[in-house]
Amino acid sequence: MAFFGKKTPKAAAEPSKAELALLNSNDWGDEITEQVQELTAVEKAAEAAPERVYTLPTNYTLQDMLELMVDSEGSDLHLSVGNPPAIRVHGRLTFTQAQVLDQARAEALLLPLISKEKVAQYQQTGHLDFSYEIANLARFRGNLFRQMRGMAAVFRVIPKNIPTMEQLKLPGVIRTLCQEHQGLILVTGPTGSGKSTTLASMINFINATRKAHIITIEDPIEFFHKSQKSLIDHREVGEHAMSFADGLRASLREDPDIILVGEMRDLETIYNAIKAAETGHLVFATLHTNSAAKTVDRIIDVFPGKQQPQIRAMLSESLKAVIAQQLLRTIGGSGRVAAHEILISRSGFPAMVREAKTSQINNYIMTNKEEGMQSMDACLVDLLRQKRISLDTAKDLMTDPLFFKTQGFPIDIPH
Repeated sequence: MAFFGKKTPKAAAEPSKAELALLNSNDWGDEITEQVQELTAVEKAAEAAPERVYTLPTNYTLQDMLELMVDSEGSDLHLSVGNPPAIRVHGRLTFTQAQVLDQARAEALLLPLISKEKVAQYQQTGHLDFSYEIANLARFRGNLFRQMRGMAAVFRVIPKNIPTMEQLKLPGVIRTLCQEHQGLILVTGPTGSGKSTTLASMINFINATRKAHIITIEDPIEFFHKSQKSLIDHREVGEHAMSFADGLRASLREDPDIILVGEMRDLETIYNAIKAAETGHLVFATLHTNSAAKTVDRIIDVFPGKQQPQIRAMLSESLKAVIAQQLLRTIGGSGRVAAHEILISRSGFPAMVREAKTSQINNYIMTNKEEGMQSMDACLVDLLRQKRISLDTAKDLMTDPLFFKTQGFPIDIPH
């Protein structure tokens, strides 16, 4: 990314009062000023556009609602007794123009989707994960739960065709990471940030290019991969394995080359994933963290204090990369774009993990751009220059306002 300058020892220092005054003076170059003006104009035009209205028939069916969501390029359908159905489109939740859902109708729509055993599980626990498919439309990951007014459910669309890395516009270095043969590669981010889709595209690339045995452990199974050059076995928690940890432990006796763990939820799963990576397997997994540094801290903090030095040593050798992903609304809300922070383990990184120096990770990323690494702030600046996201969106996610200011964007720096 050409907008980075070379990092000097002074770059990490606190700015002086004179430097802050200069940075806050709004004295940018003509080119940057013009870019900011264009960006502002695009934002204002998008804000003036009328919001779309989503309408359902009077006696709407579940298929009606799911078709509306898919046709509208939505990601989630929300059903909640006491409210009309709502859909999330490009990150924004909107109620449909439809009748309010009552308990009788919710039960008629939702309970036939699951087996008697799963109905009993839902009644006992108050929530249930499941998958659902409509031929020639899409597959959906469902969650059924009880709330104060009655039954509720959320359906997340899973694209019928697995998108390629090119279609997702993933950084090219991610393709290189797919050629690793052992270690732990983590895709992280908040719920709804596209982690599963990114992982599916990576597995799809490996499936088409390598001869390997791939085992996926998910809850529930989302993307189905048809074996190509690789043999792929899908396992679902609750159906084919008791838990993620149980599936991981068993997979080591099933001659895998690559293991995908849908989510590292607990200590045992995290430990087994690290152990599998340490013993010669390539392991892909997800975590709900927003940055590479927080990912390392989160993994270590799961373990008791006495065990943390051992886990640091194991993780320092097994962790190959962290891809921290955010899915952002484009200007005007007509789509979403992924922003990535990418950390790759190279010389010096294992020592950082062993010595608990995670505060240095961001500087490590910024000084290793030639290795394909990038910080989230750098990616946000790139998206601003492309006029794909708004200044407000960037401000919500940036970690270093000074960096944005030095790149020419009107960001106030606290004195």
